[in-house]
Amino acid sequence: MAFTLPDLPYARSDLAPHISETTLEFHHGKHHQAYVNKANELLSGTAEESLSLEDVIQHARPAGGGLYNQVGQIWNHTFFWNSMKPGGGGQPSGDLASAIDSAFGSYDGFAEKFLASAVGNFGSGWTFLVQEGSDLKVENYANADTPIGLSQKPLLTIDVWEHAYYLDYQNRRPDFVKAFLDHLVNWDFAAQNFA
Repeated sequence: MAFTLPDLPYARSDLAPHISETTLEFHHGKHHQAYVNKANELLSGTAEESLSLEDVIQHARPAGGGLYNQVGQIWNHTFFWNSMKPGGGGQPSGDLASAIDSAFGSYDGFAEKFLASAVGNFGSGWTFLVQEGSDLKVENYANADTPIGLSQKPLLTIDVWEHAYYLDYQNRRPDFVKAFLDHLVNWDFAAQNFA
């Protein structure tokens, strides 16, 4: 079963002005598509080609490298697209808001931690809000690494590879992360993952 590029959950122009249509054309249409293509190429003719994406991630994780990088990037990017929505941002509500207050002292405490972690995530990678047991944590993952199959349940993520923001923000990663929190983050998606 070959993997396919998932559709964005919104039009490519819907996240502007915070993420431009041009950025999504390259990021989704070129980068994400390239990971799908390469994963399919690496899996072709193997026993793993009939597995789900999550199962391939689990199978490839111990060896790391080529296949793991491709399938990790497919999963992370798909999760990232859903971690945003037009008119997003602001603060969560309900049980997730209570859990964030408990874990970080307040929403502002969470936002400060998330911003610092994402900005400080050296090189390329991902910053996730995860649930581990009953605790919420902000965790950085390098390169194509992903919390899938580990003891952490992902709630939302931001991509801090330069291709995620460079056309719109150049080297101003803090501005990109702040725009994500203030205008893009999809708290409904995070709450569904938390429930």
